[in-house]
Amino acid sequence: GNPESIAFCRAVGFDYVSCSPFRVPVARLAAAQLAIRHKIGETEPA
Repeated sequence: GNPESIAFCRAVGFDYVSCSPFRVPVARLAAAQLAIRHKIGETEPA
């Protein structure tokens, strides 16, 4: 559920991550932010 871990998993091509239930909101937010950055072509985190 750590945002840096989500970014790493996306960078290496994973399409699934697992986390404890209390970290799901943070993981979903991080994944959504990365997807938006990817869509607009931003490569570096803001």
